[in-house]
Amino acid sequence: MSRMDLLLKVLDSTFDKESWYAPFQHAIQGLTADQANWKPPGAATKTIWENVNHLIYYKERLAANLDGREWTHHLDGDDTFHYTDQTNDNQDWQTVVVRAESAQRNLRQVLSSLSVEKLDQLEEEKLLDIMLHDAYHTGQIIQTRKMQGSWPSTR
Repeated sequence: MSRMDLLLKVLDSTFDKESWYAPFQHAIQGLTADQANWKPPGAATKTIWENVNHLIYYKERLAANLDGREWTHHLDGDDTFHYTDQTNDNQDWQTVVVRAESAQRNLRQVLSSLSVEKLDQLEEEKLLDIMLHDAYHTGQIIQTRKMQGSWPSTR
């Protein structure tokens, strides 16, 4: 397996290709805006919507950087959780879900189109960190769904 194939396989497994853990797309499947906005008790907890915002931000930024585009939406880590406005409107939530899917597709396309020379210049560790970051926050989303009772018991 080539380095590129490995990177794409890891990227896919964190988003929509179930491996030994549930991918992001399964974790948000079937959620309503109310469920995405639900927050468990505790000052340091995040809503599902906040976690999705956070993941969108870093994927969009990484894709821009890999593609050589200037990134002008500089946010600190905490602000990324509020990257899109949260509402109780299901259509607004679906717009965010579509944006997450678009960020994934775009990142995958940009990554897969890199030349071997460009790939050699990248720090693959940083790419893998972003992918593991997705898996980490997907676990948080699943845990939040379990706490609110919206995680299907058949999984």
